[in-house]
Amino acid sequence: MLLLSLPLLAACATTAPTAPVATTPAPTDTVRKTTALMPAEDLTKYRPTFAPAGAAPAPGTTAAAPRPAPAPKTAPVPTNAVTAQVEQRLRDQAFTNQNVKYTSGYRIRVYLGLEREQAMTIRRQIIGRYPDETDYLTFKQPVYRLYIGDYTTKLEAARGLARVRSFAPKAELEAMQVLLNKLP
Repeated sequence: MLLLSLPLLAACATTAPTAPVATTPAPTDTVRKTTALMPAEDLTKYRPTFAPAGAAPAPGTTAAAPRPAPAPKTAPVPTNAVTAQVEQRLRDQAFTNQNVKYTSGYRIRVYLGLEREQAMTIRRQIIGRYPDETDYLTFKQPVYRLYIGDYTTKLEAARGLARVRSFAPKAELEAMQVLLNKLP
């Protein structure tokens, strides 16, 4: 590898400048000091100068007349066209949201097992105690799964889980698509 890079190094060495370049020794700190190599440019002609408040103008300059205070700006008057466009977009969004039926949320898995009768017993106990809860019994051979509720937030689901723990001590939360509107 080193042998292959030697021709490249030789080519670089031949293109080096022939005139000696003045170099300064590297400073001991990390800040670069370039003031010795390049003279500082005089920028005073670009800087604004201000007279102290209440002072007389400098000799040779003309005093400008005091400017009147600017008139206070008033807020622009809203136009009806923008409001109508916004209202139309809100109506369109509301119409679109009416068609949304599902969202990501949580359900409580109350039972997971092979016995249908045990799943139905737990279901009857929960529905008898909490009739407003929605239950979902699924069967994927050979396993029965019983889910309770449609919760959109984890806090709501945790509250529901605390209520159901007396009927099913092994109940767990599962994230899944839940029904938004329970009304048919």
